[in-house]
Amino acid sequence: MKPVLFLLLSFPLLGAVISALVGRYLSRRAVETIACTSVASAFVLALTAFFLSGQTVHSLTLARWFAAGSFQVNLDIYYDPLAAIMALMVTFVSSLVHLYSVGYMRHENDYTRYFCFLNLFVFAMLVIVMAGNLVFLYLGWETVGLCSYALIGFWYEKPEAAHAGTKAFIVTRLGDVAFGIAIALCWTALGQLSVTGIHEGASGLGATMAGIIGFFLLLAAIGKSAQIPLAVWLPDAMAGPTPVSALIHAATMVTAGVYLLMRFFPIIRGSAFLMVVIAVIGVITVCFGAVAALVQQDIKRILAYSTISQVGYMFLALGAGDVAGSMFHLISHAFFKSLLFLGAGCIIQALHEEQNIFRMGGLRHSMPHLFWLFLAGTAALGALPVTAGFFSKDRILLAVFLQPNLFYMLLWSVSVLAAAITPLYAFRLFFVVFYGDSHADTQPTSPAPIPPWMIRVLWPLAVLSVAAGLLNLPVNWFGNEWLVHYLAAVPGAAMELHASHRIETAMQLGSAVITIIMGGIAWIYFGGRTQPEDIFPEIFQTKWRPLFQNGFYLDRFYQSWIIAPYRAMARFLWHRVDTGWVDTGLNQGARFFLNLAEMLRLWTTGRISQYVSMTFTGFALILCSLILAWWVLPI
Repeated sequence: MKPVLFLLLSFPLLGAVISALVGRYLSRRAVETIACTSVASAFVLALTAFFLSGQTVHSLTLARWFAAGSFQVNLDIYYDPLAAIMALMVTFVSSLVHLYSVGYMRHENDYTRYFCFLNLFVFAMLVIVMAGNLVFLYLGWETVGLCSYALIGFWYEKPEAAHAGTKAFIVTRLGDVAFGIAIALCWTALGQLSVTGIHEGASGLGATMAGIIGFFLLLAAIGKSAQIPLAVWLPDAMAGPTPVSALIHAATMVTAGVYLLMRFFPIIRGSAFLMVVIAVIGVITVCFGAVAALVQQDIKRILAYSTISQVGYMFLALGAGDVAGSMFHLISHAFFKSLLFLGAGCIIQALHEEQNIFRMGGLRHSMPHLFWLFLAGTAALGALPVTAGFFSKDRILLAVFLQPNLFYMLLWSVSVLAAAITPLYAFRLFFVVFYGDSHADTQPTSPAPIPPWMIRVLWPLAVLSVAAGLLNLPVNWFGNEWLVHYLAAVPGAAMELHASHRIETAMQLGSAVITIIMGGIAWIYFGGRTQPEDIFPEIFQTKWRPLFQNGFYLDRFYQSWIIAPYRAMARFLWHRVDTGWVDTGLNQGARFFLNLAEMLRLWTTGRISQYVSMTFTGFALILCSLILAWWVLPI
């Protein structure tokens, strides 16, 4: 296993290094081949490791990193069923995104930089997945942040892209600082930084210390996974290339925070209060993302807010103690959301970079293959029965419903209401884009041809968006919940939902009915609509719609209450303190000594008699000072 796991990490890194060092001297085809082959090889190796390991846990040391006294850090790998599933998902989706990028970036001259950072990102994500200690994991954690910054702001000549990259980097850094504090606390409380050591020592932590460490881990996860209150960076991150949105901000990096909580769940479950906090944050984020997506007109921003909402379900599952349910939804979400983002990329390029859904319409005729692909992703997002999203979302709602704490019943009720909004905004997007009449005044020109390869690589994602529910098919659907049993060896992941078939079936039937009804409502209001006509009451248009469209003004709140005071303080320190006091004081001090030197220079006459008289005068002043001090001060 050691060679397989070593090569699994090495191939994406090797592709990034080759592109960085000699990519400028290679042809476009060579750079694309190296980038795609390295990630595809990593997927083959991840598949090989999955079949070779089974449910066995492997702890390997690749090399010594550094040591300072008793503090020693190695390049350790910890490979268990949780890492196996995550590595498979990351490499599979990344391989398809790389292949898709060959067509999407066909007109981009700076392709070497793009594929270099894309390869480096895959390597960093695999480090997060398989790191055997917190310091090595932190290396991958920071590297994905760097790659995200570089790829979001890839078109740095556009001010909005450069600003979006900077914004994502700064906001996620807040979580990174919290992660660093959590690492220090783990070393202080446990004397361990290895994954196995933390798992073994977590049971010995008191509820207070577990809650403190878990709180900082939660802050790290909130920053990386764009949850409330740090969700403001993800919608703006859509300024980057669409494949970047599909890979980093839908399938992999945005779920890294969820994975962090899964990996160290033995610490999280040590504090019941922290579990409730995680669930509350998940529910609030679910509602926030759903209502914001409901009124957006930019196709990528709709999917971005949808991602925020869907990741909130994963947090809710962890708050309910269901690690397997959270991972199940993470996998299904990775498939259908990357499918939707890549499908949106095809639409945007076909319509000459148009992103307003109300300037589209009738694409089911001009892009029939994409119609069926987008339908599969929309059905899974809206949790249409038998799709992957249907089974994974219902697993989470059932886990929350079965919690003995009555507060979870309130969270379940709110999450069900938010779940009803999901098919409404999902099918609103689908119907507006693919139905209705295509008018010349809403579409600048007819759809442009795009490489067929960009659509062909979406079919595996479409199949998995529908069929991935088989990974954890419930017993009442004659399944055996394979994923739950496979993850049973993961510390803290063993959770059986003891629900009767009647309750489980009733909840699934209710979910199916709600989805179908909301899909029907979406068809009634948006099935033939190609213009953003007012279909809501006036009070909604004037008060609530701007609130939802601007993400509850969370960004404006930060700008007004955090960034503006910070800038005012910076201006005060600059103009008043630095320029007004420090610089002025130094300048005046310099002028004083300059004038003093000018006065002393006048005494430099070269006459010995003057020098002798000045010497006696000095001695006389010193003697007078001593006599005065003796007279005034008591001995």
